[in-house]
Amino acid sequence: MNHRNLTRKIYSEKDIAKVDSQLLLLGDEVKYDAVTYMNIRLLTSILVFCLILYIMKSGYLFAPLFTILYYYLFGYVTLTRPIKARTRKLDKEALYFFEILTLTLESGRNLENALEITVFNVDSEISSEFKKTLFEIKFGKSLMEALEHMKKRIPSETINNIILNITQTSVFGNSIIDTMYHQIDFLRDKQILAIKGEMAKIPNKISIISVLFIVPLILLLILGPFVIQILV
Repeated sequence: MNHRNLTRKIYSEKDIAKVDSQLLLLGDEVKYDAVTYMNIRLLTSILVFCLILYIMKSGYLFAPLFTILYYYLFGYVTLTRPIKARTRKLDKEALYFFEILTLTLESGRNLENALEITVFNVDSEISSEFKKTLFEIKFGKSLMEALEHMKKRIPSETINNIILNITQTSVFGNSIIDTMYHQIDFLRDKQILAIKGEMAKIPNKISIISVLFIVPLILLLILGPFVIQILV
């Protein structure tokens, strides 16, 4: 029995599909599929269990605890955290990309041609995702089908909502430029709120730094002479 069949015996198709969709959100960096990933996680968890059992006197008590902790930490480090980081990166790139796309649409080109020009002139991860979409269109998919498939590769709800608005605009025949202006305004407002949120955290960070470093230093300067006199 090969490792793929073993995994399918242990995990349900639903679990495999869930991991597969998460791996898809990581982008081009992933070079393995869900079955391979789940086998790595399973086998390394068994290795951790055996290792704790071997090196600790009370390993039979700690091995299950450390194994469960490792199992979920493995998922966080390799899936959850990278997906969140990629989401932030895509959100940061979105405003510039869609601004260029809107300017291209204003020149009178249709959406597909505007996307081709935009991805050619913008070098970013979100641009690479749209390149894949255009590649799928050249091999037979409609623009709407390719955009819907693209949403499965994008972890950002903000960008997926923009894609949804673009597809709905195309279906109902509304003005794509007006739609893009609304989305750009939304992206700008979101970035401003994010900056304000980061600025609001600065006083707390300064307070923590003060407590950890500045206050002990001041106490040392004040009490230092007295301590020296007592020691002398």
